[in-house]
Amino acid sequence: MKRKWKILITVAVLVVGSIAVFAGVRYSHRGIVTVETGRVVRQDLTSVVTASGEIKPRKYINIGANAMGELTQILVKEGDHVRKGQLVARVENTQPEADVNAQQAALASAEADAAAAEAGLKSYDDNLATMQAGVDRARADLDHATLDMKRGDELYKDKLIPKQDFDTRQATYQTAVASLNEAEAKLVQAKAQREQASSQLFSAQRRVAQARATVTRAADVLHKYDSYAPLDGVVTNLPVRVGETVVPGIQNSAASTIMTIADMSIITAEVKVDETDIVSVLLSQTADVTIDAIPNKIFKGHVIEIGDTAIIRSTGVAASQSTTSSQEAKDFKVVVALENPPEDIRPGLSCTAKITTATRQHVLTVPIQALTIRQKGDLEPKPKNGVVQAAKFDPAAEKARKEEIQGVFVVSGNKAQFRKVDTGITGATDIEVLSGLKEGDEIVTGSYQVIRTIKPDASVKIDNKAPTKSEA
Repeated sequence: MKRKWKILITVAVLVVGSIAVFAGVRYSHRGIVTVETGRVVRQDLTSVVTASGEIKPRKYINIGANAMGELTQILVKEGDHVRKGQLVARVENTQPEADVNAQQAALASAEADAAAAEAGLKSYDDNLATMQAGVDRARADLDHATLDMKRGDELYKDKLIPKQDFDTRQATYQTAVASLNEAEAKLVQAKAQREQASSQLFSAQRRVAQARATVTRAADVLHKYDSYAPLDGVVTNLPVRVGETVVPGIQNSAASTIMTIADMSIITAEVKVDETDIVSVLLSQTADVTIDAIPNKIFKGHVIEIGDTAIIRSTGVAASQSTTSSQEAKDFKVVVALENPPEDIRPGLSCTAKITTATRQHVLTVPIQALTIRQKGDLEPKPKNGVVQAAKFDPAAEKARKEEIQGVFVVSGNKAQFRKVDTGITGATDIEVLSGLKEGDEIVTGSYQVIRTIKPDASVKIDNKAPTKSEA
């Protein structure tokens, strides 16, 4: 019995001792936080903005209907190359073509009337020249008769000629005066007739101009029934068929689209960049573009256009055109020109662009997940006795205490000390450090929960072992 009690007492002592040792170990580790750490290192860093979108030609035009009617001819097919000015489609145009023919006939009639009026005016010009010659001749005859009568008057006074001869000379003078008056009257009449003919010619010419304008208008209407290629390019979309009725656009309705012609000489990736990244994107920045339909290939490009208007992500409508205020996420359009697009590329293919916004060589970096935010008040030292003295509420001081500071926790002597840092560009997994750290500093990098909750000057235990499969 004594031996049995000795065994029980020995076991009890061992159990109590084990419990005491375990409790002591647990007490000694109280408040210690297990962390993962990394080092501040120097490396090359590249900041990249990733955005998705689709392949589009730089320049493309949707050819819409300019007139209503049945589509009678489509002279191209999708994928055809066309030249600027080439006829590509035709709408039924019987009535406008008849209008052009009628107006051309009216123009021909007006031109014939104008030609006749011009010939009449020329005839009156010739008659006017004849009348002027008659006046000149009658004036010359009058001058001759005047001189002859003056000589006769002198001779008659000197009784050198008989009265009969003097009377004859006087009659000849009076006849010459009458002839001149008659010729001048005919000249005046010819001038009036010439002015009338000139007015008729002017009127005929105005009718010709009016007829030509009417023909131009009718021809323009007829021209709108035909569709022509506005540029050299490729037919990339042909949504209609012969026999369908197309309509022109009106105020609140778009015209029927007959086809789309694209200039495939410049191919772009039109992507949507998040509003938080758009400030980093600049013109001429390089980009790597991948196309879903062409795997395992990267196409080089550069930014050629950056949109100024935000686009609401859920609706695709420009924020400036939205009728309601929205706090939804917004994107901005960015256009990347591909440098060497493949020949088999097609508009509308989905793509992803990685735009290089900045590059730094041999700079200090830390993992992005190591960065955390703390309020200034949380970093102030606590009273040693743990007693917080009551103080008068100061709004300015309280606001200062709530100031957010960006930094990392640096491990020093088994303690995690908060260190404020200034950062630069952001890479895929690391971020540039401008100040606050030096190369080789050991910093807390995990876990996420630890970085969120760890207190300044907390005791830490480093555990950088990779988790095993069973732990995972």
